[in-house]
Amino acid sequence: MAQASSVVNINKRKLCVSLPFHGFVVAMAVLLLCFAPISVSAAARRQPPQQQLPQKLRFGRNGEFKILQVADMHYADGKTTPCLNVSLSQVHGCSDLNTSMFIQRMIEAEKPNFIVFTGDNIYGSDAKDSAKSLNAAFAPAIAAGIPWAAVLGNHDQQGTLSREGVMKHIVGLKHTLSQFNPSEAHIIDGFGNYNLEVGGVEGSGLANKSVLNLYFLDSGDYSTVPAIPGYGWIKPSQQLWFQRTSAKLQRAYMSPPKAQKSSAPGLVYFHIPVPEFASFDSSNFTGVRQEGISSASVNSGFFTTMVEAGDVKAVFTGHDHLNDFCGQLTGIQLCYAGGFGYHAYGKAGWSRRARVVVASLEKTEKGVWGAVKSIKTWKRLDDQHLTAIDGQVLWSKNSAGTRRKKHDNGSD
Repeated sequence: MAQASSVVNINKRKLCVSLPFHGFVVAMAVLLLCFAPISVSAAARRQPPQQQLPQKLRFGRNGEFKILQVADMHYADGKTTPCLNVSLSQVHGCSDLNTSMFIQRMIEAEKPNFIVFTGDNIYGSDAKDSAKSLNAAFAPAIAAGIPWAAVLGNHDQQGTLSREGVMKHIVGLKHTLSQFNPSEAHIIDGFGNYNLEVGGVEGSGLANKSVLNLYFLDSGDYSTVPAIPGYGWIKPSQQLWFQRTSAKLQRAYMSPPKAQKSSAPGLVYFHIPVPEFASFDSSNFTGVRQEGISSASVNSGFFTTMVEAGDVKAVFTGHDHLNDFCGQLTGIQLCYAGGFGYHAYGKAGWSRRARVVVASLEKTEKGVWGAVKSIKTWKRLDDQHLTAIDGQVLWSKNSAGTRRKKHDNGSD
């Protein structure tokens, strides 16, 4: 059992958000949220950096596409940066290098087709040089030559690079498919809003179709609206881009050639959970909830936007390191990854962890690979055996998401 003192004072690592909004304040807050103007002059100056031509993602010849999610590395200065909230036997010699080794172990064990880093990739305020910390944090993925993508959290920009500077640095690294912002969106909030398409198996009838769509959004850091305290949120400009992109992808998928009867499934990645993550209890999710849901103190409506789009099957976030559950709401699975990094707050005796997602294709009557038939997930713990836990089906063409009993080696 973990000692009570082993859980770090989360207030020191995260901004605790209260929700004391009533009456007039609520009305004013919502008005400010919806109608606060974007700084056009600032947005117009945001020029995306030069990038190499994007690598085409596609399903393997085994009909699968595997994604490794890494949440909250909180990387700082490598071997001189201590670990937080580990057992006494782990303290000596524990550093950021443990985080790097965990990524390497996961790559060797799972052999993912793609890696997604869902924010707080570095802990900026503890990093002497943000650029060097970013290089080191993503080094295992780069060394493995695996395509990867990243979004920003609320701590990445707290060092020697601005939020814009962090994203510009990321998109210049090797093997990344991260994008600064969509070229077609002239004015959009945040940095790192983009989508990636995953093609069918080479040589199959759907080789030139995007059979799985991946969306990435900047959920912000902290509110810039004086009347609304707490964390940031996904803004109307971002939601409009998402709506248009989703609609465009669905039209293309259901149009000739090889027109499909329904839209391809979509997965969405960002850092700060939407308020709807608080809709679950232990009776209707798989995993554990050991801390509050640290979403924005207002609801920007992005969950409703995703439901209305119709193609989103699952959302993946980080931010709350002691939560690792998946729960289904209105047809969408809302999933935490659980804390990954050793310089991030955690809980002694509760292993750092990573989430794996696998999309599998169906075989047609002619024996060739077709559309996505199912999306499954599990987590692996950074223990001696990289123990796999909480396997579940997030979505399938024939049924709703199902859950299996969890097995964890730590205390809840």
